[in-house]
Amino acid sequence: MSEAGAAVETLPTDGVLRPRDEGGHTAYLPTPTVQCHAANLAWLPNGDLACVWFGGTQEGVSDITAYLSRMPSGSDTWSDPVPLSDDPTRSEQNPILFTAPDGAVWLLYTAQLAGNQDTSEVRRRLSRDGGSTWEAPTVLLPATADGGVFVRQPPVVLASGRILLPVFNCVTVPGQKWVGNEDTSSVWWSDDGGASWTEAQVPGSLGCVHMNIVVRHDGSLWACFRSRWADHVWETTSTDDGLTWAQPTPTPLPNNNSSIQAVSTGGREVALVFNRSSALDATERRVSLYDEIDDEGVRDGIDGPVLAEPSVDTDDGRPKAFWGAPRAPMTLGLSPDEGRSWPVQVDLETGDGYCMSNNSREGLNRELSYPSVLPGPDGDLHVAYTYHRRAIKHVHLPADVVDRLRGAHRAPSR
Repeated sequence: MSEAGAAVETLPTDGVLRPRDEGGHTAYLPTPTVQCHAANLAWLPNGDLACVWFGGTQEGVSDITAYLSRMPSGSDTWSDPVPLSDDPTRSEQNPILFTAPDGAVWLLYTAQLAGNQDTSEVRRRLSRDGGSTWEAPTVLLPATADGGVFVRQPPVVLASGRILLPVFNCVTVPGQKWVGNEDTSSVWWSDDGGASWTEAQVPGSLGCVHMNIVVRHDGSLWACFRSRWADHVWETTSTDDGLTWAQPTPTPLPNNNSSIQAVSTGGREVALVFNRSSALDATERRVSLYDEIDDEGVRDGIDGPVLAEPSVDTDDGRPKAFWGAPRAPMTLGLSPDEGRSWPVQVDLETGDGYCMSNNSREGLNRELSYPSVLPGPDGDLHVAYTYHRRAIKHVHLPADVVDRLRGAHRAPSR
């Protein structure tokens, strides 16, 4: 379907879980804003399932705010969301929930000026009562003269108590707007419960972002990345508790310059949610994620995104960030050997994944993207993702459904 053929559908955004044809249940979370994006799931200390995301007019506009909804333990309905950020001068994006070793719940999120990710800083709010009330935000990682810092994936706590926070660095190029060509990854680590932090850069990580760390059975660390080049999911490892990292290398899995998330489900199995597509599936290319807005908000009179030239190289021969590859299907992968192979890949939902526009107001965007995956206490899996930038969709897969997927699906050929 082309952009012109898009229609705004009515979604049952009441938060109620309903049966899913393929097994399990699905719900559309209550959505008070026209745009919703970048879900992250977490268990709260009392056993409630929580989801955070950002919403507002359009990504990069200053009314973009972090929201929290919860599904109380034993319930089948998501609560009305509450806003957790309120800076009227910045777009507040990519929220994360994390329960620290001392029991405090952290909300981490980014705050940037308009579409300038190289101005982003990471802010933190703390809750001492399981997410009911929150302290005032503080700046955890500030922007610098070199650029901004972004989060997407939750921190990881090691057996030693060390906290690892993966970030990506949105590098400023003098005289140019940020488009992602120079982004790299780092891991900030803390041995004092998050009071102080030290940076460990990931060597050779140009274009590798949204770093997602998984602790393997032997105590080593495996991490995967989104690729700015829209080619593959990339990976790296660490054998010294995150102080140093191997140079990232591509996996056989495709990536479309959109978010992924991986988590250990117990034993040696890792679950990964991603879009099984890449630049090879693209028919168009846009200049930037923020080509429909300016520093004042949504651009007046714009008819759509700014199309990019087909060239894939910068002036010095390095690759450019690829924007516009389809953000669909929404795929669940299961690895029995801690990310070394992915014999199970099943599409949870399919669509054309049109993302040449971020416009939610007119139903132009049709991406299924930015997934989060969380194991449940009974061998089940919860997945949440962006549905057409108009809602956050939750899919619950009970243990018997997950078992059926393990046995019935194998990776499709490409």
